[in-house]
Amino acid sequence: MVAQLIFSIYSCTKNTTVLELAPAVTTTVSLEKDLQPILTVNCAKSGCHNGSISPNLSDGTAYNSLINGNFVNTASPQSSVVYLWLTGKEAVTMPLGGANNPSNINALMLGWIQQGAKNN
Repeated sequence: MVAQLIFSIYSCTKNTTVLELAPAVTTTVSLEKDLQPILTVNCAKSGCHNGSISPNLSDGTAYNSLINGNFVNTASPQSSVVYLWLTGKEAVTMPLGGANNPSNINALMLGWIQQGAKNN
């Protein structure tokens, strides 16, 4: 009986899920200086988010498009649609997110939203 109990204890496993979180941003994130250059080159100029596909992430239109299109949720930043797209946690995955993320756009976008998604 003892051997059977020990075998039962050792055969139990528990799977844990580790959420991939963006590294914390400790400085102010500026839409214009930090995010817009990345969005312009990788999203708007690539032909997708230049007005043909929502949100329009072109210079001068990105802020209104993100805010008015309900892609940003300042009350729950990690559930913002644009953040979920970038991290691959939404059905549509953006090519710039995940492994194709040399500029750390995930962390910058999350930081910007956490800081109130200002038009700065």
